[in-house]
Amino acid sequence: MASVESRAIPPRPSEEDRERALEVLRESAAEGRVSNGTFEHRMDLILTARRSDEIEAAVHDLRPRPPEPALIRFVGAVSALPGRLRRAWQTARLPELMLPAPGPYPMSIGRAPGSVLRLSDETVSRTHAQLHSSARGWTLRDLGSSNGTWVNGRRVTGSVSVRPGDHVRFGRVSFRLGSR
Repeated sequence: MASVESRAIPPRPSEEDRERALEVLRESAAEGRVSNGTFEHRMDLILTARRSDEIEAAVHDLRPRPPEPALIRFVGAVSALPGRLRRAWQTARLPELMLPAPGPYPMSIGRAPGSVLRLSDETVSRTHAQLHSSARGWTLRDLGSSNGTWVNGRRVTGSVSVRPGDHVRFGRVSFRLGSR
């Protein structure tokens, strides 16, 4: 006599399961954690899923993480302190780049002979960046440089507002912005 194994068929996901997963997906998209294409793909997976584990697989990496215990946050902050102190010390010792009087024309920065701020370093592009004044203050714009324009440790893509005290870097050349 042959025995037949009975397989339990997993239950189909409920509409509540789908709605909870879609909510996690919507929140992740609103926070910018998933692209439009990924959002559409995962939404299709959730809506066509035949089993609950398929729904879970579509959102498993998007679920909020539990908060870190205070001790782990404290240890992370303490271990980052030497690097923060070193950067603060180096920033204070950087040469100061005085912001010019506001004017109608942007200040060009680069290696090109016509640049207002000409930097003769191989990591600086010929037309590297522009500094522009407006009624709202100063704006620094990267012009597609090879080695990047950085403000306070973050790479500039497009334009960013700057003010005295900011640390700016063009390739490997760094300055601390100052005012008159």
